[in-house]
Formats: sequence, structure tokens, C-alpha cells
Amino acid sequence: MIFRLFLTLCLFWSGSALAQPFKVNDWSSVLKQAKGETVYLNAWGGDPNVNSYLRWAAKQIQKKYDVKLIQVKVANIAETTQQLLIEKHAGKNYHGSVDMVWINGENFYQMKSNHLLYGPFAKQLPSWKYVDTALPVTEDFSVPTDGLEAPWGIGQLVFIYNTKQLPTPPKNFQQLLALAQAHPGQISYPQPPNFYGTGFLTSALLALTHDKTALSQPINPQIQKAKFDQVTAPLWAYLDKLNAVAWQGGQRFPANSAQTEQLLNDNQLLLAITFNPNSVPLAIENGNLPETAKVFTFTQGALSNAHFLAIPWNANAKAGSLVAINFLLSPEAQQHKSDTQVWGDPSILKPKYLGKKEAQGFHLFKPLKEPNPTWQSALNWAWQQHYGH
Repeated sequence: MIFRLFLTLCLFWSGSALAQPFKVNDWSSVLKQAKGETVYLNAWGGDPNVNSYLRWAAKQIQKKYDVKLIQVKVANIAETTQQLLIEKHAGKNYHGSVDMVWINGENFYQMKSNHLLYGPFAKQLPSWKYVDTALPVTEDFSVPTDGLEAPWGIGQLVFIYNTKQLPTPPKNFQQLLALAQAHPGQISYPQPPNFYGTGFLTSALLALTHDKTALSQPINPQIQKAKFDQVTAPLWAYLDKLNAVAWQGGQRFPANSAQTEQLLNDNQLLLAITFNPNSVPLAIENGNLPETAKVFTFTQGALSNAHFLAIPWNANAKAGSLVAINFLLSPEAQQHKSDTQVWGDPSILKPKYLGKKEAQGFHLFKPLKEPNPTWQSALNWAWQQHYGH
């Protein structure tokens, strides 16, 4: 009995030693606590350029701060949200399995609503002074971030086309439908709930609905069925026509953005889709797109959002995570990330901190604001009801 009590006290003292308190605005104490920590970053692992960039970043963080950053590749960050919810319900408030997470939209909304995030911390980071606050960096799909996540980059939903194959791309969704009807089997979009597929649905809804103001408010299609059906009716009428002449007759859909690019490169599709307007040069160099590939967006603008880095409330390496995020927001890391030969992800920093213009690869289209994040899950659910096979 005495031995068990002694062992329990040792474990308590050990756990306390591993989690010494620190203040985010006392950066020296953060650096001291972070030294030697291992940070597990849950991030989408479907893009080799992103994965390569994170390997580079991990080497820099290890060298500069003695913090080990390990990417945990996930197919969908919703899996991480569910994992954290399970830990929350189990009362696992310490030594969590996730230290950092790459999120935005519905996943941030769910994590914030369920109190799964540590913070606020974003504005206390030393690198915050470089951030361009004119960009949408303090709201995530219309939801205030409240410092619970730090902006990492800007995404815009754009289309890729081969100028040799399609000299004049469509200017709006109606022209896209006309193009699909004129070329059956050569237009498609990733299958929701894939992030790109959801983005396509959202962009189409913004263009087609007769009640755009409703999109800024939360929606629950189970409880607010009449309202949801009214707002989305033009979208389903449109997709009925589009899917009928889509690739594979609308019975199958590309799995992700990379597959749409492959199908474009193979001349099976006339358009591919991406959330990175700067991704084409590297894809061309890697042989994944033809040399005549270019990006465009509809005249309404490009669906735009920031993507963020956050720390779960029960992270095992909070200090190490703060150090890693601070580095990823630094001019060095942001310049490297925005280089079109590396990733080409548009930066969230003020232009004066981004060095040579030719190294940025920074080009943004007219932004189109995202709806409330609840529309993401609602559209995914309804799409499955209409077209799921």
C-alpha cells in the first residue's frame, strides 16, 4: 500500500515536472520549456509538396530550438476532431495524443464549440507582428478565432485548365454547365466530403441561391429543413443537370484535387480544381500538368479563406507547439512556403516581410467570403442524400 502511494506520488511529481507553467508572453520561458519536446502535428497528408515543406520546417525547428516536429498524416482532419472529442469525454485533460493541428472551417467551429483548444495565444507570438491583419486572419469561415488558432496561409478555390485544349474557360457556373453539356464526360468535381468537393458545392451555392444572406447564419438541416431546402434548391437543380453529363456519368467522382489534375493531364477532364492559385508552376515542373496549364476563377470571385494552426487543450507539448507555430509564421518559413518551387501557398504576412517578389509566387484573385461553417457539413450531408452511391 505504501509502495503504491509512493509510486502514485512519483508519477504525480513526474507529470508536474513535465508540465511546468509558463506564460506565452514570456517567450524565454516558452523556449526553455520547449527544449527537448516532441510535437505531433496532425495535418492533411495528401500533398507531397506540403509534406516536403513540413520535413524542411521540422529540420529547421530541430536545429534552432531543439524541438522535434513529427507530422501525423491524416486523410481528413475531421478524424482528429473526433479523436479529441473522445479524449474530452474520457476526461483526458493531460498528455493528449495531438499537440498541433492544421485546421479551418467546420473543424475549427467544432473544436472551439466543444472547448478543445488551448489559448488564446496567437497575438502573443513574437511572429504575430509580421502578420497582415488586412487578410482574413481573425475570422475562420465567419467565426471569430479569438486567438485560439494562428493563421498559416491563404487558400482560394480556383480552376486549372489547359489553354491548348480549352482556349476560353467559362466565366460562371452557367457557362460551366454549358461546357459540360457540350463535352459530356469531361467536367467533374471531387466527391464531398472531400475538402475540394465541399468547396465546389459552397461556391456554386453562393452563385446560385436566391437567399445569400442566409449563408452567414448557422444552419441545421434536420431542424431547419424548410429553410435549408429553400436556400439550396437552385444548387440541387443545377447539379442534377451537371452530374447527368459529368465524368463517369455522375456515378463516380474524383477522390481529390490531385486526381482532377491527373485527369486533366490525361485529357480526360477539361478542368481541375485547387485551393492554391500558385500551385501550377511546380505541378508543371513535376510533370503533373501540361506546360500550357493556367489557373482562372469565375467573375464572381474565388472562394477564399485562411488556414490555421492550433493547439489542443490537452496537448502534451504546448511549449514546443508554440515554438513550432511561431517559426512557421516567421518570414523565413513563410517565404519558403510561398515559393512556387516549394509549395506556393500564399503567405499571411505583410508584403514587406516577404523578400524578393519573384520568390513569393504571391497572386490572389478577388475574394469570395466563406459562409458560416455549419453550411459545410450540411451541404456534405445533403449531397450524400441526393447523389451518394
